[in-house]
Amino acid sequence: MTSPWGELALTRFPDDPRDRLRAWDASDEYLLRHLAAEQVALSGTVVVLGDRWGALVTALAAHRPVQITDSFLSQEATRANLARAGVEPGTVRLLTTQDPPPGRIDVLLVRVPKSLALLEDQLLRLAPAVHEGTLVVGTGMVKEIHTSTLQLFERILGPTRTSLAEKKARLIFCTPEPSLGRPANPWPYGYSLPDGIGAVSGRPVVNHAGVFCADRLDIGTRFFLQHLPADRGSRRIVDLGCGNGVVGTAVALADPEAEVLFCDESFQAVASAEGTYKANGAPGHAEFRVGDGLAGVPDGSVDVVLNNPPFHSHQATTDATAWRMFTGARRALRPGGELWVVGNRHLGYHVKLRKLFGNSQLVASDPKFVVLKAVKRSSD
Repeated sequence: MTSPWGELALTRFPDDPRDRLRAWDASDEYLLRHLAAEQVALSGTVVVLGDRWGALVTALAAHRPVQITDSFLSQEATRANLARAGVEPGTVRLLTTQDPPPGRIDVLLVRVPKSLALLEDQLLRLAPAVHEGTLVVGTGMVKEIHTSTLQLFERILGPTRTSLAEKKARLIFCTPEPSLGRPANPWPYGYSLPDGIGAVSGRPVVNHAGVFCADRLDIGTRFFLQHLPADRGSRRIVDLGCGNGVVGTAVALADPEAEVLFCDESFQAVASAEGTYKANGAPGHAEFRVGDGLAGVPDGSVDVVLNNPPFHSHQATTDATAWRMFTGARRALRPGGELWVVGNRHLGYHVKLRKLFGNSQLVASDPKFVVLKAVKRSSD
């Protein structure tokens, strides 16, 4: 990436030479050009919210910024990109969306997230630290910035306007009004599940902002809950890509002897899963882990992996995440262990499972979704 602060070699995480998706986009470049052209004084506490792969904080590392992200993968990419740029460890402070924010913010740079709820939650969390002199600039692609986006800035921080578009990117300029009467933060949000979905029927769910389908049960998960494994006993089960933890909690309620591991790369998701699990008083033992899929889980240590893989990475449609999840599951499963997957019929996950496991069984289907099972063979 070419920036006013020099050329930067940036990659996503995990670094894959076959991945043609860049670790930055035109909105990152637009914001950096603006800061340089306007000779913005990047002094005091500089906070960068939603920096997707560390492009912004790597370029601005000399100003010792604070990065706030919901993504473990983004945080790892940032660490790698900073190291590649020769930035000393500790120069950039890396926080998650679940961490307490800085007490005072002098410059707030916002890479607009895909989730409007996450933007609302984070602006409300950061607003008390913003003062009258704080410089607030947002950035995003034109297709990501809507009237509702601008209204959030206006309602939470103060008067807001936008720039002209450049290379399909746009900037947001906000003038803070500390005296503005702000609404209470509605997140995390809770609701009760519907009936007819097994052990979690009518049970409470906890959703932090930004988690998929935070205000209702998505239809794919509903279908999955109706077709979970029926075996019982002392087993280690993984809810991989756990989201709000409904699937893993259903297993824990139905099988008190099971040990359930909730995994997701989203800090908001894992906090939601832990909240859902505790709200239901589920018996047995549970572990909650933010990370890159099943990385760090010992080989051959898991009996069942339950997975509803995403097929988007930010705005890009890709099967790379599903493929890595399936590969990680195969490694972590013991011989005879099972991977259960729910997905849209058109995604063709059965082909990938047959390639990896040598088998794929259709457990259930409807016009939109399939539940598939793959078994790790003892010879693998």
